[in-house]
Parts: sequence; C-alpha cells; structure tokens
Amino acid sequence: MRKIILSILLFHWLTAATAQQQYSKAINEKIARVETTLSGGIVIDGKLYTLAERMKHYNVAGLSVAVIDKYRIVWAKGYGYADKKQNRKVTANTMFEPGSISKSLNAVGILQLAQHGKLDLYQDINQYLVNWKFPYDTVSPDKKITTAQLLSHTAGLTVHGFPGYQRDSTIAGVTDILDGRAPSNTEAVRSFTEPGKEARYSGGGILITQQMLTDLTQQRYEQYMYEHVLRPLGMTNSSYNQPPAVSQRKNLATGYKSNGNEVPGKYFVYPEQAAAGLWTTPTDIGKYIIEMQQAYQGKSSKVINQEMVKLHTTPVKNDIAMGTYIQNRNGEKYFVHTASNEGFSGLFIGGLTNGKGAAIFVNSDDASIAFELVNSIALEYNWNGFSKPEQITTVPVNDTLTSKYIGEYIINGYYSEIRKEKDGLYFWTDGINSKLYFTSSNDFRNIELGGTKTFTFDNAGTVTGYSNTLNGRLLGTGQKITTLDTLKPRTGQSGPFGRHFLETKYYDKAIGFLSKGLEIEPSDSSLVKNSAHSYLFKGDFTKAIELYRQYLKSGYTENELSKSLKNDFEYFRNAGFDQSVIKKASEILSL
Repeated sequence: MRKIILSILLFHWLTAATAQQQYSKAINEKIARVETTLSGGIVIDGKLYTLAERMKHYNVAGLSVAVIDKYRIVWAKGYGYADKKQNRKVTANTMFEPGSISKSLNAVGILQLAQHGKLDLYQDINQYLVNWKFPYDTVSPDKKITTAQLLSHTAGLTVHGFPGYQRDSTIAGVTDILDGRAPSNTEAVRSFTEPGKEARYSGGGILITQQMLTDLTQQRYEQYMYEHVLRPLGMTNSSYNQPPAVSQRKNLATGYKSNGNEVPGKYFVYPEQAAAGLWTTPTDIGKYIIEMQQAYQGKSSKVINQEMVKLHTTPVKNDIAMGTYIQNRNGEKYFVHTASNEGFSGLFIGGLTNGKGAAIFVNSDDASIAFELVNSIALEYNWNGFSKPEQITTVPVNDTLTSKYIGEYIINGYYSEIRKEKDGLYFWTDGINSKLYFTSSNDFRNIELGGTKTFTFDNAGTVTGYSNTLNGRLLGTGQKITTLDTLKPRTGQSGPFGRHFLETKYYDKAIGFLSKGLEIEPSDSSLVKNSAHSYLFKGDFTKAIELYRQYLKSGYTENELSKSLKNDFEYFRNAGFDQSVIKKASEILSL
C-alpha cells in the first residue's frame, strides 16, 4: 500500500501542473487520486485515466479546478498552459472566460435588485427598461414578459447564444444587439412564442436583464456587478469588463479551438456581459457556490437572502431555475451551470445542502474532460447521488457487421450519425463525437454519452435502427435513415445536422438535411445560408449564388446578413476549404 501511495504521489509531482499552494499530506493524496482516476460514467476494460492523459486526448491546453468540501475550498490547482506560445502555465489565479456561467452571477445581481425593491420579478419588463423597450408583437399580444421569465429562459425569446467579436472588429452596443442592428452579429431578440409557455434557452433574454440593470442603477454593468455582487462575495479575481482591462491581460488564459488552434486575438470580446462576459477563476466561483449554499440554509446573506437564493435554485419549469439548473441525484440536489465561449468552456456544480462542489474551466471549446473530472472528485469526496462508474468489458466485432451500422439515424426527433474513423466506429450527435465500445455484437456504449444502445434488425438482417436504454428504462427507439421523406425531426435539429455534414464535407447529405429543415422551418435563414455553402463547396456555383442572394434578402438588413456571411467565409478559410470559390463568391456578392 505504501508503494502505491508513493507511486501516486510521484506521478502527481511529475505532472505539468503548477503548484500554487502547499497542502497537507492528506490533501495531496486526495488530489493525486483525483488526478489518476478519471472516467466517464463507464470504465472500459478496467482502464482509468490520468488527468494528463485526458488533457492530451481532448487536446486541452490548460485546466483549472477548485474543490469544495464542508463548505470551504479545500484545494485549487492549475494544469497545463494558459498560453502555449508564451510558455505561460495555468495557476489557480489564471482568469478564464467561461461563457454562460456569467448568467448565474448576473441572476444574483438581478435578484438583489428585486430584494431591495428596485423591481418586481413578476411585472412587465418594460416598466424597468428606459433606453430600450421590448417591442411586443402579435406573438405575445396579451401576455407580458417578466424578469422571472427572462432569468429562467421561459420568456419565449430568440437568440440562443452569442458568438462574440474578434478584438480588432467593431463591437456592437447592447441596444444594437437587442435590435439585431449593425454591427451586431446576431439577430434581433424577439418573441418566438408566448411567454411562460415553454423553457427555451435564450441568451438574448439575459441581455435584456443587462440593459434593465444599467437603466435601473444608472451605472455601467461591470461597475455595478463588481461593487454589489463580485466584491461582496470575495470574487476579487473576477470581472465583467469587456474587453478586459490592460492590467488584467497578463493573468488571462488564451482561448484555443478543439483542434488546438489559438483563437484569433487570444480571446473574443462579449459586450453581452450578463450572458457571456465574466472573466473569473474556479476559486472565485467556489466562493459564489459556498455563499449560495450558506444563504440557502439561512446562514448567510452577503448578497441575497434565503428567499432570493431559493428562487435562484428552485426550478421554474423542467430543471431551470432563475440563473441555474437543478440536478436531483437520487434525492440529493445540486445547482449547476455549464459554459462555452470561443476557445473556453467549463462548469460548476454545488450541492444545495451537503457543502460540496467544484468549478472547472478549460481554455478549449471541448469541456468533456470537465465532466470526467467531476466524476473523479465526486467519488473521492463521497458526493451523494454520484455512483461509481460502471465497469464494462468489450468484445470484438467483425468489420462485416460493423459496416452495416454506418449511417444516419433519428431517435425522438434527434439526429445522430455513425461513422468509421481510424480506430473504430464513432457516434456523433448534437456536436459530440464519441467512440463506440461494443459489449456484444449489437450493443454498444459511449464514455461521453449515457445509456446502452442496441442495434435492431429486420428479418433480412438489415439494420433498421437502434434503441437506447438507461438503467433498464427505454429512452427511445430510433430508425436508420434511408429516406428523408418520412422523417419528423425536432425543431432546430436539421440545421445542426446539416452543418455537421457541411463541415465534414459530405455536401450532398448536408443539402438533403438542410432542405428537410426548410420544409419544417421555412423562415430559418441559417438553413438557406448553409445550403448555399454546401452547394458552393460541392461545385454548383450558380445554385450557391442564388441561395446566397435569397439569404441576403431574408428579413434582416443586408448589412447584418453580409457580416454573418463574412464570418462564415473566414471560418471556412481557416478550416481549409476551397479558398478560390470563397474569394469568387465574396466578389460577386460584394462582401
């Protein structure tokens, strides 16, 4: 046993981590076990991973983590590189830009205004907006939008998220973004359905709360949030400054794409501060988690009281609360939020009553490693509701059979694809590409995705689809796609799937799925744009230009749509697509 512990400690000492603080022997042993026992929900053939191995696997440059136990941060640590070119290591004080976690702290600021009587969470938002008003239309003629609905993504609004701006580009102002007016790179924030009807994530709705806060307080958003939320929480290594102050730059992580390429300008600027603009550290997010845990139990009220914290952590619809998501794990409740900005991603999780939690950030588009690290932390610190990973044994499956599995599928309205890569078959869905591990000739598992998937066959031995079960419960039965005519995808599914095929250069498939999407959502201009891209790179230049011109007349100002096309063309140039046709199309369209 002593040799095992010494080996673990030796590995811990040899990692590329930069130590920021000295810990006791007991804590160091816990850290070492966390670092050497990573897994997803399953362990394949007994193989556990080291943190270093998974960082390499996911091509993650740098990672930072803080761990909470018994309502205190017990350790925090950085791994890898904040900036590879500068050879600058991640420390516990390195600041990341973890996107939508901004929404959780923003919610605290808005709830604080409600607590102080500055706004009523359940009244019409236009009572509190001064420099911009929400333009109600025929989608919601009688039911007014409330602040509570904005915070819980139940206001029925458009604009899921924000792409950010390169540092050397013209940065749009908040009201321009809300109205989709140049130089905004997103559409106007408007109603798609009546408020309160359903939960649908809307960064656009959160941006409205940013405008509301500045109108009510007559302060710059970043100033108010620092003085009234961040500093009282002890989050002095955090800031909503966009762009960050010059004095902070030496402490900022550089963002990287999942392929390892540096984000242009090292990071993007997000004037949508409430939705995506927070720069922070896991340690600072840990302070927020602990305060919410204490206030939830009535033991503290540094920024908001128990009543407001319960609004912050109680679902309004489904699992969405005002600023957080709630996980009920066999009776143990956790409040969580994930995040993704250009070149950054991460998550936080805190138990409502058990004093445990963690925050993990990476300077990569891919946050898969963060979920594996949470599993390792949860097991080491005995988090209720987290089970030990399931141990599975794989079996070999011959190529003749696996070749039958390759293709596209639809299950519960969601698209997926199975494709052969160098080291086996991979399953793609919703942006996640995960290797298939066969446990029988027709059953497979994925590390990144839950459930057991079982291929189904007809009497002739042809693959017809697959079923997905979790803990013995059937989650859905899918079909293999042989024709698009009978498919009934969920709203919003055809676009991402078509884009996936476009980016992987399967242009005919992209066109097929995008066309199917247009049948269902004829007003979705992004489907027209991606269809045009597909025809362009396929070689049908005339059809591409026809569709581009249709896109440029699809309802928003041509200047805004031209900017969107320019951004796409820049992406395709960087991704190695045919630059000659991009140049030719740009010239004809006067981009």
